[in-house]
Amino acid sequence: MSIPGIVIGLLTLLGTASAVVAQIPAVSGNICAVDLGAKIDAIANRAEFSRSRWGILIQPLSSTTTLYSRDAQKYFIPASNVKLLTTAAALQKLGANFRIETSVYSGENGNLYITGRGDPSIAEAQLQDLAQQLKRRGISQVNALIGDDSYFQGNAVHPNWEWEDAQAGYGAPINSLMFNQNAIELILSPQAIGQPLKVTFAQPKLTNQWQIENKSVTVGQNESEFIEVGRDFRQPMVQVRGQLRVGAESESAYVAVVNPAHHFLQQFQQAVEAEGIAVKQALVASNYRNLTQKLATIESPPMAELVKETNRESNNVYAEVLLRLLGKVTGKMPGPQEDTMEVGLKELKTTLTQLGVNPQSYVLVDGSGLSRHNLISPEALVQTLRLMANSPSGSVYRASLPVAGESGTLKNRFNTPNRVILQAKTGTLSGVAALSGYVEVPNYEPLVFSIMVNQSDQSAAQVRSAIDEIVLLLNRLSRC
Repeated sequence: MSIPGIVIGLLTLLGTASAVVAQIPAVSGNICAVDLGAKIDAIANRAEFSRSRWGILIQPLSSTTTLYSRDAQKYFIPASNVKLLTTAAALQKLGANFRIETSVYSGENGNLYITGRGDPSIAEAQLQDLAQQLKRRGISQVNALIGDDSYFQGNAVHPNWEWEDAQAGYGAPINSLMFNQNAIELILSPQAIGQPLKVTFAQPKLTNQWQIENKSVTVGQNESEFIEVGRDFRQPMVQVRGQLRVGAESESAYVAVVNPAHHFLQQFQQAVEAEGIAVKQALVASNYRNLTQKLATIESPPMAELVKETNRESNNVYAEVLLRLLGKVTGKMPGPQEDTMEVGLKELKTTLTQLGVNPQSYVLVDGSGLSRHNLISPEALVQTLRLMANSPSGSVYRASLPVAGESGTLKNRFNTPNRVILQAKTGTLSGVAALSGYVEVPNYEPLVFSIMVNQSDQSAAQVRSAIDEIVLLLNRLSRC
């Protein structure tokens, strides 16, 4: 949805995941491997999916024996299943203990330079830590506080992302100096029926910097709930539409910041001044300076935690940072106009090829899966999952995935009487649904699988329900 000058990002609050579970038939009893194909076909060939494309590959984790295959070598739009490749390459290349450093250096004439290297985890507490380190160093005045935002080169916003996505918090720009994942959080609270939702900023100090165009409404208990938030291109204005039920809990919505480096520097200046350090001016540097006198530094959580946030919560910002980090560790000096993301894509392919993944089985243009230009075969995902499970990073990789009925994007799926021991990555775009991962089968051996649906005209809930039915079939496999 869009209107001139404004892009709307959609946040659905209907609890569709819970509804999906309720639609799955309660079926028990073992299935012989020889009967699996017919049962999967019966689901994928339903009338409602007659115009949809299914890509499926199911194999034992221990071998390349195929239990079921459907267009497994063909390309599909994978949505967030891209993150399985991005995180695999990041763990292989950088290691589970890698951390991203953000440092403050002293410069000439009383200047301070803060050099960012793309840490997506920086929030207010981390900036306070840096400011307190400076205070302990005896810094009382800064002539110019300069933000060095040059570590990542190239576009901050992916040119292939849809405008709707690029303005939402989940599609925020990627740069070297990031604060709160380059997103602004809005708290939306219902009031009396018929009244607009109350809109407040999670950071109250932003209130005077943004205008709010509020076209939302509080509705009765029997009405549906949805929220749409967008950002005006021409001025600092957030538009809010949608409805929440009277008496419902407040909901958060996010919009991407316009100028992330300046936003970061503004937050850091406030943190520094809160420590009693006077700052005459603050500006963003246009070129990288090789400074050596380090005054303060902070580090991100280790790569194992960054990968977990990426996969478990399907965090696009983290995924895009990991891709660019791959572009910075090639050991080669980048060209003056070389895009760090493009270098990262090449390094990702090199790393996964060395792992054993067929380089012809996928084509990536981003690290998160937001772009519809990404193409991956079920074969590529199953290869990656198997090879990573048997790698030194296997336990970290598997632990990063959502667990059915317990965590992340699978928390509200597979809440069935018969527990499904499943670790898998979800993926959703309009017309696209995917699920790929590992399933521990009670009466069979562990399986690795990839299921992708493209060109679907059904609701995401209906497609997810069918995918979940297939996984439940796998859970009933038995040696017979």
